[in-house]
Amino acid sequence: MGVTAVIGIQWGDEGKGKIVDVLCDRADLVVRCQGGSNAGHTVVVDNRTFVLHLVPSGILRDGTVCLIGNGVAVDLELLTAELEELKRSGIATSGRLIVSRRAHLVLPHHKRIDQAQEAMRGGGKIGTTMRGIGPCYTDKYGRFGIRLGDLVDPSVLKARIQAAARAHAGGRDDKPVFDAAEAEAYCRTYLPLAREISGDVAAILMDALGEGKEIVLEGAQGFLLDIDHGTYPYVTSSNTGVHGLITGSGLPPSSIDSVVGVLKAYVTRVGEGPLPTEMEEPYQTLVREKGREFGATTGRPRRCGWLDLVALEYACSLNGVTSLVVTKLDTLAGLDALKMCVAYEHDGMPVPSFPTETDVLAGCTCRYVGCDTWAGPSLPGEKGTLPRSARAYLERIEAAAGAPIMMVSVGPERGDTIQLQD
Repeated sequence: MGVTAVIGIQWGDEGKGKIVDVLCDRADLVVRCQGGSNAGHTVVVDNRTFVLHLVPSGILRDGTVCLIGNGVAVDLELLTAELEELKRSGIATSGRLIVSRRAHLVLPHHKRIDQAQEAMRGGGKIGTTMRGIGPCYTDKYGRFGIRLGDLVDPSVLKARIQAAARAHAGGRDDKPVFDAAEAEAYCRTYLPLAREISGDVAAILMDALGEGKEIVLEGAQGFLLDIDHGTYPYVTSSNTGVHGLITGSGLPPSSIDSVVGVLKAYVTRVGEGPLPTEMEEPYQTLVREKGREFGATTGRPRRCGWLDLVALEYACSLNGVTSLVVTKLDTLAGLDALKMCVAYEHDGMPVPSFPTETDVLAGCTCRYVGCDTWAGPSLPGEKGTLPRSARAYLERIEAAAGAPIMMVSVGPERGDTIQLQD
């Protein structure tokens, strides 16, 4: 397996957490590389549901070392709560979680800024989770952020807090945004945790690489939400493709052996932004209810759409996807009609590729092909037992993506997977 990068290739919520958990059966280390607590990776094991926002999904596999890389915006308050919840569930985390000293911290003022900025957008709101991730990255790239490693050196921490105070001195609506005393108190609260979990993640990974260990890179959010390559401005605040996993972990690009693209058998999107294949009723409600399409982080209902092969081809191409995992195939079982988008048109003209302009994408109409349906309410969970029409559906996905399907998920449990190839 070597180094396997796992990314979502739609608008998020593809089921990456479950697939990372499955792959970690053979992994020595798993790394969260970017994003923050705005992610919600759900894993179901023996009818127990775990929702992980910061801790890598490999934590549910005994013996797997879990790392949080330098590209992650770390909320220590939420991380503490997540570790306590895992402990209550009988999951050992002590000594198994290491967070990069280079990782930037989400502080209280970041959440206040996030809420204020979203309110200011009015009708042009993005649909942020209000977790402070974007403002944390803003401070990072402004070079006045505070990193986990800063907490363990009082003189460094003091200098960083002073730099942040100067940067935020203007305030907002005559109210100070950054409170130096608040920030210092917050950091002091989590100093014991920082001493316990901080480490040089890049060095650990390079050592593991030299020893030939199996490494899984766990992406967060979906590629169509990528800050550079997604449907800007309705995107997240990090690079969600393989590019972000490389910089957010510290591994060299040449170390990546395979890129696994995870997609649903249909598409969903939370919040604002274009969704060209958005389903009509009654399918919108049917798929949402059957697929339990409600956000793991926010609880918001997800918008559901037919599978979009144009967007799929775009995401696979830019990420060099070598294999696919299709999830939620069982959700489509039993529908009386089924279709997928194979091309876009704009102002009556064909669109040759996925548009770079979000306004153009929003104005596109889709050309669909009908697909044969298969009976429900569920699919069998053994290799080779998929209905012929379901297999044909998967073959169309492979042809559009230019990559083989290695696994199909037909239910929420760890064991509800069909392994098609290694």
